[in-house]
Amino acid sequence: MFSSCRSTSASLPSQSFWGKFKKKPDKESEFRERQAQMALARQRLLTLAYEDMETVRVELEAVARDWTKPPPDAIFGLRVPVEFASLHASVEIVSDAPPPPDEPPPPPVTEMPATFNLELVPGQHVVLETTVASADDVDMARMEDGTVVDGQYWGKLNIVHDGGTHTVDFTGTRIVNPDVPPDMLFDSRVMSKLTTAAKPASVKCHLSILSPAQQYCDVILSVNPLWRLELTWPPAQPVNETKVKYFLRVHPGGALEHFESEMVTTALYYEAVPDPSMVDPNDFIAPRNGYAMSFRDFVPHLMSVLDQLGMSMHARTNFINNNISAFSAHKNIAYRFLSPSKIAAAIDISVTSDPCVFTRLFLIFRGLTDDDVGLFAGAGEKEANSVNWREIVGWSENSKDTTQFRLLETSVFEVS
Repeated sequence: MFSSCRSTSASLPSQSFWGKFKKKPDKESEFRERQAQMALARQRLLTLAYEDMETVRVELEAVARDWTKPPPDAIFGLRVPVEFASLHASVEIVSDAPPPPDEPPPPPVTEMPATFNLELVPGQHVVLETTVASADDVDMARMEDGTVVDGQYWGKLNIVHDGGTHTVDFTGTRIVNPDVPPDMLFDSRVMSKLTTAAKPASVKCHLSILSPAQQYCDVILSVNPLWRLELTWPPAQPVNETKVKYFLRVHPGGALEHFESEMVTTALYYEAVPDPSMVDPNDFIAPRNGYAMSFRDFVPHLMSVLDQLGMSMHARTNFINNNISAFSAHKNIAYRFLSPSKIAAAIDISVTSDPCVFTRLFLIFRGLTDDDVGLFAGAGEKEANSVNWREIVGWSENSKDTTQFRLLETSVFEVS
């Protein structure tokens, strides 16, 4: 049924329709008739509602036929009940036609042609045209929730020919960028770069505090607006968008009590992510400010540098072990340590304890190809061994003084 509790303006049936309901002429009926004629002189629209659909049209019958779709020989008409024949009108559709049938769902797709552009080896491409068949007659055009599966994908195709057994296994993800051309090919080098770029580069930081006596203190981390804190552990208390705070009780030996989480730890951990537009690997680490060597030479060299910077055997071992997986992903590595002023420009630390000896070691590194290593001629392991790293990082003899309140931060940032 189409009904309305309001009217807008559509033309109603002709005057002869209303003449059927005339009473004996008297002054009151004549007055009402004149009012009706004046009202009908204006175009009148009725709101036509059906289930959750609603519209306002002049051609009510055309709309009703369009919605109900009666057979051509069915009796069909519109009726306006007399009691609602006013500005607040209601329309009923009168028909002996059965309700329109539901549109049948499209047949399942159990087989479809497929074309694959494959790279067998770098630079050698072939096109595979085949037919993909569904297992157990599953509709390949739809997902489990009925969503239509379409679009472009990139991923991994595994083709197996083992005797009489032939299988094709594809795992991938949909390319949601509409600007990607359909004939675009992804070779192995592009795929590796996409995988790396999927996760933004982040700085991983460990903060230890060595106090000569038990005491309370606040540790406040402030990041540059071009950076954001992604993770803190134990969870820090937010102060504003660029600042967080820890309230701690520190103990001799390095134990830290975090009151909010009721946890005891030996270090605070946090990750910060810079604005991707400001990260240029070639600018961050270049022959003018960094040094390059093979992975096998880099690890023992780094152990020696950390020893020069006053880190204990235990601290050096933890530093290497925490990052060896990232180091070993590269055949060659270029690196540098940042100065305290550059570190503070990105992530600043303040402590409610005075005096405090700060030692902040911020390592930036990136992987290099054999060709890239040639660019670092004159900036290799030999040159790196002669650098005064203590001067660069602002190391102080007081960092070994057990009577001082000391803070040690180690940070690692891989750029690619």
